[in-house]
Amino acid sequence: MSDAAVLSALVLAERALIEAYIAVGAVKDVDAVRAEADALGVADVHALALAAVAGGNPVIPLANELRIFAGPHVKPWIHRGATSQDILDTALMLVAKDAAAHVLASLDAVVGSLEHFAQEYRDVPAAARTLTQHAVPTTVGLRAANWLRAVRRARARLAALEFPAQLGGAGGTLASFVEVAGRARASELPAAFATALGLAAPDGVWHVTRWPVTEAGDAFAQALDALGLIAADVATLSRTEIGELAEGTGGGSSAMPQKQNPARSVLIRSAAIRAPHLAATLHSAAGLAVDERPDGAWHAEWPTLRELLRLALGASAHAVDLVSGLRVNRDAVERNLAATGGLIVAERLSVALGPVLGRDRVKDIVSAAGAGGDLRALVAAALAEAGVDGVDVDDLLDPARYTGLAGASVDRATEDAADHSPLTEEESA
Repeated sequence: MSDAAVLSALVLAERALIEAYIAVGAVKDVDAVRAEADALGVADVHALALAAVAGGNPVIPLANELRIFAGPHVKPWIHRGATSQDILDTALMLVAKDAAAHVLASLDAVVGSLEHFAQEYRDVPAAARTLTQHAVPTTVGLRAANWLRAVRRARARLAALEFPAQLGGAGGTLASFVEVAGRARASELPAAFATALGLAAPDGVWHVTRWPVTEAGDAFAQALDALGLIAADVATLSRTEIGELAEGTGGGSSAMPQKQNPARSVLIRSAAIRAPHLAATLHSAAGLAVDERPDGAWHAEWPTLRELLRLALGASAHAVDLVSGLRVNRDAVERNLAATGGLIVAERLSVALGPVLGRDRVKDIVSAAGAGGDLRALVAAALAEAGVDGVDVDDLLDPARYTGLAGASVDRATEDAADHSPLTEEESA
């Protein structure tokens, strides 16, 4: 995502345009033109950036610079018929595609680690929290399985992205290319241009139809959403007073040597917080891309998209380390699960004992336990008073016996991605 990387992509786009002309048969002295095209390049990024101010984009000084040092055979073909937006849009698609490949590799590693983690802790009961409070039992494995599902979905969306080349000429009519190469060759030129770069062939000019940018932005933002969820949970559950999770290697503090901060989670969360606003800026720019070429909206995309890609690259790399080294403190999990004296299964008591004792009686038991009473003794006394036999109170109050289909859900999440079977009739019952 550096300036040098973008410059390299711009030069590649200019070379690919020449190669496209060769591919459609518009160039006669092919060997000489191709040899000189391969030598094209610009080294001084800073000077190019300064020169870009005058024309509003870096392609104008780039084309001039390429022509200055180009050989005589290739010089007439440099930037021929193209507009600046053709080259810059194409370059941004190149860096976005490259970034997507790196992020996808990181997400694959995250998926692999989460699959292992979810299965390892498949049946470890833990306190589920809703609106910050203990709710019902869940499992450590199910929490990880839900992270896994989010990452898998984000990965699928990212993998499905199209990165089309851009080639339309000054007003999107390709008139300049028709003038240079004729109607038949001009119609083949965009696809040949895309092929030379390994990009998708555009189905039309997208100078002001900005779906390639907004769809990419949304996919990268969704990946950051999924990773941000993991980071938020890890940061919360690694709090000293909770202590259920810990990063493999904690970050230190300059003032407090006892601290092991969840540094990777913090960095991932910071990226996830910023990503939606960057994606929103891309949509704002798309909605303001007026006429046949945008006046400012297009320019707003460049730094926005690059920053979003940077965040996705960094956060996904940190997520690989975070998830692969994630540790569970089982003692803390058990301690927190028991913190409410058994009331974490209050819902189960209501469902199981309501028809037997009456809902009001169950509420009284829960209230008494919440006030400090012994829940087991209260339940046993109420059952005896009602003359109800055959209820295993210990089983009824065991959080591990009230995790529903958590295990089955973990199993489905950790199956091969191509085979996510629905609930069986037995599981649905």
